[in-house]
Amino acid sequence: MEALAVSGREVASAVEPAADPYTVYLDSLASAESRRTMKGCLDRIAAVLTGNEEAGGAGQPWHLLRYEHTVRIRALLAGQGWSPAHVNKHLVALRRVLREAWRLGQMTAEDYHRAADLAGVESTRLPSGQHVPPEIVAAALAVCQDDDSPAGARDSALFALLYSTGCRRAEVAAMTLADYDPGARSLRVRGKRDKERLVYLTAEAISRLERWLAVRGQAAGALFSPISRAGRLRMRDGRPASMTGQAVADILARRLAAAGASPRTPHDFRRTFIGELLDAGVDLATTQALVGHSSPATTARYDRRPERRRREAVDRLRLPDARPL
Repeated sequence: MEALAVSGREVASAVEPAADPYTVYLDSLASAESRRTMKGCLDRIAAVLTGNEEAGGAGQPWHLLRYEHTVRIRALLAGQGWSPAHVNKHLVALRRVLREAWRLGQMTAEDYHRAADLAGVESTRLPSGQHVPPEIVAAALAVCQDDDSPAGARDSALFALLYSTGCRRAEVAAMTLADYDPGARSLRVRGKRDKERLVYLTAEAISRLERWLAVRGQAAGALFSPISRAGRLRMRDGRPASMTGQAVADILARRLAAAGASPRTPHDFRRTFIGELLDAGVDLATTQALVGHSSPATTARYDRRPERRRREAVDRLRLPDARPL
């Protein structure tokens, strides 16, 4: 019996870290990018809540939070000067970690539902970001073409893919060679919440991607990989290693700077892709499916046509000439 008791204590000790709702929630997320994002949200909430910038979310007494506490957290987050969308992302993380505390039996259902009953911060802001003019893309592609290293071929294909598919940076980083179907000119994309969709490449983008694949080779693994200073693909377990979403953003920033262009982000390419489709008369449902939005209302926010009509309406007005002095 003593041996069994000791064994039981050892097992309890081994699983104790998994009883932290912070850890359980992060482990439930499908992608490394999502885990990094939501970990940052929870760590920032812990820092705001404790007044200690070094505080992290691990080991915090999430199960003790009640409605009066979460309302206060929401107010503190809203007072940080962040965008409403950024605040709401933190509130999602807060609700989810509270739900894990309830699932772990650390909160009653009533306490959980009351604490998680938080309205999001309303926003009427336009989507952030800028349009990417074709001349900027052309300048960046020229910089890539002038670079005869493997990185030049990779970055040229990367620009072409972002501009012609509107994929998120994390989606591009997660692509593998198996996702590419040259016959159908398609790529399988794993989006948020592990939802899959197909996107299609233009003939020009296919040409640049095939040029990169001639350098990369046909080994299974990541479609886009980090490249060493010696010009070699970084490998992991004998396969081309994957990149991070931040690495994709860094490549864009570096090539655009070399082209003398103002900074743009991967999301700017996504914004441009959506706007160009809608301008071309593609219906909202098709555009929504291509970019992986869960709601057509999200896609509609990127529609530039109403803005153009309003500008054209104002252009019909004429300011009366001033009377000569």
